[in-house]
Formats: sequence, structure tokens, C-alpha cells
Amino acid sequence: MSADFYNEMYDAGGTLRPHYRAFAEWLAAMPPERLARKQVEADTAFHRVGITFAVYGEESGTERLIPFDIIPRIIPAAEWAALQAGLWQRVKALNAFLNDIYHDQEILRAGRIPSEQVLNNAQFRPEMMGVDVPSGIYAHIAGVDIVRAGAGESYVLEDNLRVPSGVSYMIEDRKMMMRLFPELFSRHLIAPVQHYPDMLLENLRTVAPKGVTNPTVVLLTPGAYNSAYFEHTFLAQQMGIELVEGRDLFVKDETVFMRTTQGPQRVDVIYRRLDDDFLDPQVFNKESMLGVPGLLSAYRAGQVTLANAIGAGVADDKSIYPYVPEMIRFYLGEEPTLNNVPTWMLRKPDDLKYVLAHLPELVVKEVHGAGGYGMLVGPASTTAEIEDFRARIVAAPEKYIAQPTLALSNCPTFVESGIAPRHLDLRPFVLSGKRIGMVPGGLTRVALREGSLVVNSSQGGGTKDTWVLEN
Repeated sequence: MSADFYNEMYDAGGTLRPHYRAFAEWLAAMPPERLARKQVEADTAFHRVGITFAVYGEESGTERLIPFDIIPRIIPAAEWAALQAGLWQRVKALNAFLNDIYHDQEILRAGRIPSEQVLNNAQFRPEMMGVDVPSGIYAHIAGVDIVRAGAGESYVLEDNLRVPSGVSYMIEDRKMMMRLFPELFSRHLIAPVQHYPDMLLENLRTVAPKGVTNPTVVLLTPGAYNSAYFEHTFLAQQMGIELVEGRDLFVKDETVFMRTTQGPQRVDVIYRRLDDDFLDPQVFNKESMLGVPGLLSAYRAGQVTLANAIGAGVADDKSIYPYVPEMIRFYLGEEPTLNNVPTWMLRKPDDLKYVLAHLPELVVKEVHGAGGYGMLVGPASTTAEIEDFRARIVAAPEKYIAQPTLALSNCPTFVESGIAPRHLDLRPFVLSGKRIGMVPGGLTRVALREGSLVVNSSQGGGTKDTWVLEN
């Protein structure tokens, strides 16, 4: 992969890419002071609405505003169509893999994935063996992180199948752009994203337990101190469903009920934003005060649907990620249309030897890590940080994978010094139910620090509106 950065707006010769021309004309005519005013207006509005996230362990306070950039990332229609097809292919295979490993385990018996990688994985839940879930869907909501690198090739960086977050920022970013710059939406045919909550609700309703014709759907949150609590409240409100905590639910006769002022009400589908370990203290973490005692028994009895399913995390574990192309071949009989990033698995002696010899050049990640934590970005690290990480790898190599340091694409971004290129990625959200679907676009995350390749909001990243052109 080339070390040159692909620019989303300009080609290598500095010529505008066709899909950015109308926007660039508008931007050239925009006085810098008006752009600055609009940026302040956006920040003020986000503060007022309370679009924040919590950063665990920060002494400066628990809530932080996610920076919003007013220059959109634009994707032409043909490019989006190809990306969407690749995402659908990938998520279908991941759901087939989950259904298989919790039933016949054909892919393991065929030797296409080492059994110990799955069965000894911390995210594999033996309690789910033999449990039939509606439509065989385990990952109802998947957030797949896509990066563009080198000469412009797209790569899947990771699959988020546990409790993928960020979709509320996608919707709020669009609302903000329409409010700040309505004239842009008359110049461009931009595919809408605001219908995502309706699409999500319909998707969840289609996977209700058998025999339920008018399902009650709720969103289960860990509570106000969770980093994504804004999103939980936002989605519940937009879908018109109840936002509940574990204490609001109880299980009786293997059926889940919600406490209401009118008495108990049956719950059929739970969109849970709570990790497996905390869902049912009778089975998983005995200390959990966030879950619902008996929830797994109701789930195993087919009396409630959980989205995403318990045990879905084994398919987004970074030690399983290298095998997703093989899943596509095994279950779908197709070649993958989206590439994985080349990955070294440090449990393999040869891979470990190579990585230890090239740490300053590579990105190393914990297989269970998330949010930009537990990782080493070699080129951006000090010698001391590299040596500290080396000791951790040597102590437990099976806990890590390594990848090349990708030359992530960049896009013009409004920063304090003016408009400058910053690196970014894209997280589209794929919904699986009776059908598979998605809104055109996703959450574009941007690394606001100059030269930084880490886009996570917990690591100082911001967001942009993502425009998929309809023509």
C-alpha cells in the first residue's frame, strides 16, 4: 500500500474530482468569516441539544462534545452501490457464520477456521448452542468500519456486531448541515438518512418471536452514565419506543415484561445497548445490576428477541476478522468484493517474529479492544511506548493482531488554521431482518489532530456529514 494519501476531493494532479465540483464552487465563494460563524453556530447548537458522549477515566468531566466539521464527505452513486453490495455480502456471511457456530459448526469441521479460535474465544457463548433465533439473524445492526488507503482502494478495518454506536451522530450531522447551509441541498441530489430510525424499527419488528403480530419493542440502556446514552435516548425517542433499564423489566414464566403505570406489559423485542456480560446476572456477571434476571431463559424459550443476539461478538473479534473472506467463500460461494486489511495473528510464531521485528512500522491491536484503546500506532509512538507494548505482546501474543499502518485517505476539513486535509474513515450501518438494508451513507469520523490516523471520538476525533449523491 502506497504511503501517498488519497484525497477524497482532489486527484493526484490536484484536479477536482467530478462529484465535488458543485460543492467546491460553493466553497470558493464562501467568505472564510461566514464559515467560521457557521462552525460556531453548529458547536453551540450541539451543546444546547446535548449531543455529547462520556469519556471514561477523564478527570476533566464525564461529558464531551463530539467535534463536528462543516465540510461534508461526498460519495458518488456508483461508488456507493459497489460499497453497499460488498457490505451486504459481508454481513450475510457473518450472520451465516454465527448461526453455524451455534448449531452444526460446519465451517469448523471443514477446517476452514481453527476450532480453538472460535470455541476458546472470550466472546463465544456456549449458552447459545442450539438456540434458534428468528430468521437466523444474530447481527441485526452492524457497523462496518471502512477506510480508503493507497491509491484509493477500500478496506474493511473492522466489523462491529456487539453494540455498534454512532448512528445518531450521522442523523444529527445531516440535520445540522441542512439547517446551516440549506442552499447546498438545492444544488445537490443527496440521498436521505433521516429515515434510519423508522427503518430500524421496522427491521426489529420483523424479527419478533413466532406468533407475535404487533410486537412491543424497547431499547435497553445501561443508564445515563454510559458513553452512548445520548444515542440511546435519541433512538428510542425517534422510534417511538420505551427506553428502559434492567430494573424496568422482569421475567415471569420465561416471558419478559415491562413495568408500566398500567401494570405489566409483555416485551417482544429488546434492542439492547448493553454488553453480554451484564445482560443476565443469573448466567453471566453475577454482580451486574444492569441486566434482567432470567432473560436468557426467556430468550432460549423463544419468547423474546434480542438485537443483537447474545454471542454475536465472536464474529467481530479481531482474531476472527482475518477469516471473514473465508466465511464469504464458504457460506455464499462468492469471492469477497471488499478487501480485509492484511493482518498478522501474533499467536502464530512466524507472524509474531515478523511483528516484533517491525513494531515501529505497524499498528498492533488487542483482539478484544475497541474505541481506539489498547492499541499501538508504531509510527506515532515513542521508543518507550513501543518497548512497553513489546513486553505486553511477548507476555500474551495470542491477545494481539497487527496490521500495516494504512495511509488513510484525507478530506478537506475546517480546522482552526483554516481548511486543511485530515484523515477519515466511514462507518455505514447495515440492518438485517427479514431483508437486509441500509440508509445511503454512514458516520464519517475524522482525525482532527494534524497527522493523526486515529479517528475515534474517544481519542479526539470528530465527525462529518456523509453525502451519497443520487445521480
